[in-house]
Amino acid sequence: MPGPLQGAGVSPGVGFGPVRGIAGAVPEPPAGARHGGDAEAENAVALGALEAVAADLEERGARAADAGNTDGRDVLNAQALMARDPGLADGVRAKIGEGTAAARAVFEAFGVYREMLAGAGDYLAARVTDLDDIRDRTIARLLGLPMPGVPESDEPFVLVARDLAPADTAVLDPARVVAFVTEEGGPTSHTAIIARTMGVPAVVALPGATELADGTPVLVDGAAGTVRPDPSDDEVAAARAAAAARASALAESAGPGATKDGHRVPLLANIGGPKDVEAALANGAEGVGLYRTEFLFLDRAAPPSDAEQEEAYRKVLEAFPEGRVVVRTLDAGADKPLAFLPPPGEEPNPALGERGLRMSLRHPDVLAAQLRALARASAGTTAKLQVMAPMVTDAAEAAFFARECGKAGIDAPGVMIEVPAAALRAGDLASEVAFFSIGTNDLTQYACAADRQIGGLAHLQDPWQPAVLDLVAPAAAAGVPCGVCGEAAGDPALACVLVGLGVTSLSMSAPSLPLVRAALSRHTLGQCREAAAAARTARTAVQARDSARGLLPGLDELGI
Repeated sequence: MPGPLQGAGVSPGVGFGPVRGIAGAVPEPPAGARHGGDAEAENAVALGALEAVAADLEERGARAADAGNTDGRDVLNAQALMARDPGLADGVRAKIGEGTAAARAVFEAFGVYREMLAGAGDYLAARVTDLDDIRDRTIARLLGLPMPGVPESDEPFVLVARDLAPADTAVLDPARVVAFVTEEGGPTSHTAIIARTMGVPAVVALPGATELADGTPVLVDGAAGTVRPDPSDDEVAAARAAAAARASALAESAGPGATKDGHRVPLLANIGGPKDVEAALANGAEGVGLYRTEFLFLDRAAPPSDAEQEEAYRKVLEAFPEGRVVVRTLDAGADKPLAFLPPPGEEPNPALGERGLRMSLRHPDVLAAQLRALARASAGTTAKLQVMAPMVTDAAEAAFFARECGKAGIDAPGVMIEVPAAALRAGDLASEVAFFSIGTNDLTQYACAADRQIGGLAHLQDPWQPAVLDLVAPAAAAGVPCGVCGEAAGDPALACVLVGLGVTSLSMSAPSLPLVRAALSRHTLGQCREAAAAARTARTAVQARDSARGLLPGLDELGI
């Protein structure tokens, strides 16, 4: 019997069913294809197809929202904006003006944008799949081909693809699609985000996933990142029993986060704005550990007004009257370029460029306006506002940010520990600020020199890497409260290890909160410390995970 295939688990749970692949791959229009000479008519056809695709994406977004998937709606609305981008339309017109046929003109115009995104850092590189999907849908309309998308099936199935487009994932029925498996993608891809929101098990970065024949029964474990073809009845029964045990344990898990012996560990939610508050509250979030404010600023020619910022911040603060709300200031530049914050020049390696606080140092007026809006929003509310700067490297930058917060009337400044230099010299930074928050996604990427979007490097993008744990330890021991807001916080086993390292709070995607709460409640602080020590003495990520799990017996009760 074949062994399990190993990918990266990005959404926990177990799914079993036959493989179904994405249907209707759209071929590349022939190079050199020419139109009949009427450029105006050809433009009307091409731009009409783009508008039809945009309208269809918006309609799918509305359906997703009706089904409670607001993340899906927002993703699809963002895709519709891409389809309507004036620069894209200008590129199509230029190609048609040169005599290129509509479908080929669309393909080539999208190609220019695709290259720009692919080289713009991890956040925008993850949007390449979105762009390809818009391109293919537009070309399919122009050539009269079937629209690419999810296959029809009368039975529940496991959806397998090279990657999944938001237009497909956002309107899926989780009662019909029992799991996602893709060859590409990573923990920050839209596939991963939407899978977690839907509560559907998902494994990405699985080599050879698309070679699985349609109809092959597979057992998908979204926590372990494994896909087992042709599992035995006993294996399926065991996996389902474990899932049932986990569901029962989660149903019993409630209240504030704490270890078995009463050591408090506040469990917080990562959000992108007020729209995410409902899910955070439903899953028992005690506050917000990461408010990604850049979503207020993206796709704009000018910054949001002071009043608009203040309203968005106040809604979140009012939702947690007895908790904390940790706001990350604008994380722009390099991988999240904004029209009103131009970079100083071309950056050959944007992931190492001017982003986060580095960009704020270049544009202090934007930072000052955001801090003032946050201070006004918190006035009269009872939530504890904490504000942190991203991409901080040294004590001088931390001191600058603390001074700016003080000028705005914010008394709890903090910094994100994402840069290895900041982790290694955490004691220097601790003397300047009130708290830390460790962004394990970027810390892992930089520590292991492994781009988060490259599936072939998934083994190096693992926060279980002992070197990454060695960087967490000094930050957690630096003398100020230290949370974790990266994907690592949502891994129940790793959450216990982080607490054992001295981390004081954990923040994660809302659906991950119940499982982490249950895992902590089954282990003492002493057990967490023993697991952390064992993980750090390991030589590989796999050994670190296995060593820690061996000292965390309560995980077996949860079926994880």
